[in-house]
Parts: sequence; structure tokens; C-alpha cells
Amino acid sequence: MTVALLAATATAALAAGCTDQHGPAQDGRGRTQAPRQPEQIVSGTPVLAVKIDNSPAARPQTGLDSADVVYAEQVEGGLSRLMAVYASTLPRAVGPVRSARESDLELLRQFHNPTLAFSGAQHKLLPLINSAPLQAEPPEKASGAYFRGTGRPAPHNLFLRPARLMPSPPGTKALTTGFRYGAAPAGGRPENTRTIRFPAAGFTFTWSAGLHRYLVAMDGSPTMTADGKRVAPATVVVQYVQVRQSAFHDRLGNNTPYTETVGSGKAQLLRDGRVYDVNWQRRKATDGTQFTTKDGRPVNFAKGQVWVLLTKAPR
Repeated sequence: MTVALLAATATAALAAGCTDQHGPAQDGRGRTQAPRQPEQIVSGTPVLAVKIDNSPAARPQTGLDSADVVYAEQVEGGLSRLMAVYASTLPRAVGPVRSARESDLELLRQFHNPTLAFSGAQHKLLPLINSAPLQAEPPEKASGAYFRGTGRPAPHNLFLRPARLMPSPPGTKALTTGFRYGAAPAGGRPENTRTIRFPAAGFTFTWSAGLHRYLVAMDGSPTMTADGKRVAPATVVVQYVQVRQSAFHDRLGNNTPYTETVGSGKAQLLRDGRVYDVNWQRRKATDGTQFTTKDGRPVNFAKGQVWVLLTKAPR
């Protein structure tokens, strides 16, 4: 994808918007709030998790700034895909929506009966999705919740209306990830910019003291939403994991990577313009992911949106 084509795609999307019979689809304007503590598993309305296209042709995305948590994972060809988790706010539209992967099923087990919105999956994976402890909502099951936007070609133009899947946000009590929020840990070291590279994708987070947030850039370009908002999380987690081959392949024969999120390992936490070396642990799939200092103390995140980059452990 050339820079010129990427710019043209972004310009077209900003000009045309993601339109349906109700007019332009815009992101929610509410601020994210801190989830409740990990021990408080709740029943009732689940979180909404949406698989979001992150190829250059899919940008700028819609509704990304309203997510409480954004996971970035590696997919075929070394590219990246996002999973956005919504609890405190449901934006008017989210997308472009793309397909699910086997890794998503393990990752989502740390939420209580989540709703998963995705464009589809290869037929051998569908039975696993249908038997997983989640509410699967692809277009063929919830056609009224999806629409095709204007200004870009398929498959980068499928969008979700979250309100068609749940009448109101479930609230932050539904976030059962194990994350903690509060004062920063002791120590750390100053670091204003961090770049994380997948084989064929790059993410850069630059600390803005004025906004008290990290400005996101992907593949060297600022990450904006379709209505012109800059995506800016309060906390960034670089979680080093094992990425192995799965039993699945794409249409071109490329193996689908499987990202292991149960286990333990190292991570780095970025908040308040500092970086902290921490450990992560998730003993079983139904547990939240716990982050601790080297002496075993729980680590707090800053209040606001959290990005988690699931990337290969360094050798």
C-alpha cells in the first residue's frame, strides 16, 4: 500500500463518512472510565468485543477512540488486526469489521460471556467459535446490526451499529480483565516514544504531556478516527507472548498465527511518560491477566483507554 493510496483512502473516508439511512456514523464522545477491580466478576450484560480491520486501506477507523481496551495481534503475513472492547461507551458505529481468529477465543475467556462482533471466519474455525463461551454476532446472524459504508471498497467497508446488539453500555463492571487502576508504581524510567514492530506492521506511541495521553501512530502515520479524532490511550502495555503456528491458513495458504495469552512472561508498561518493566501472568483462560512488579506487587494502570500490544517475546 503506497503512501499516496493511504492518504487518498483516509481523505475519502473523512469526506464521505460511514453513511447509512441515519446519516454519518460518528464515534461516541464520552470519556472512558476506569474498570472495577479484577476480583469482581459480574453477570448480566457482557462487554462488546469487535474485530477491527487494521490494514492501511481500512484507515481511518470508526469508533476506536471509544473502546475501553484495544488489543493488537499479529495475523497472516505479519500484518496486524485489532480487537476493541467496549463497556463504558457504545459509539454509534464501529469498524471496519473483519474476521475472527482462533486466538480471539482464548483472549476473550477473561471476560464474562462477551459478545463478539466479527465479519466471519474460515469454515473450519466456525464450530470452535459457536461452541465457545461467548455470544457470536456475525452479519449472517445479526444482519440489522451491520451496514456497508461509502468511500472505500469491500472488504474494508463493513461497519457495526453496537446499539443493535445491546441497548446500552454494560458499564465498567463488565470489564473483568484483571487490570488495576490507580497511582503509578514506584521507579520506572522516562521514555516519551516507543515503537513496537510486527513483521509487517508498526505502532508508535508518543507521550503528550498536555493531553496526558499517548498519541498513536501506525505504520508511520497518525492514528485518527473517521471523524478526525486522534486516538490517544492513557496506558500502553507491551505484552511479550508466544506466537506460534495454528492449524488454520488463509486463502493464499499463509498460516494463521496463534497468540498465546495464557501463561506468564515479561511486559513493559507505559504510562505518564515513563516505562516500567513488569511481569504478566494468566494461570488459566478464565482468569484475568495480572501485571506485577519484579517484587510481586500489583501494577496500576492510568485511568482511560488501554492498548495492549501482543507481540513476540524478544530472544
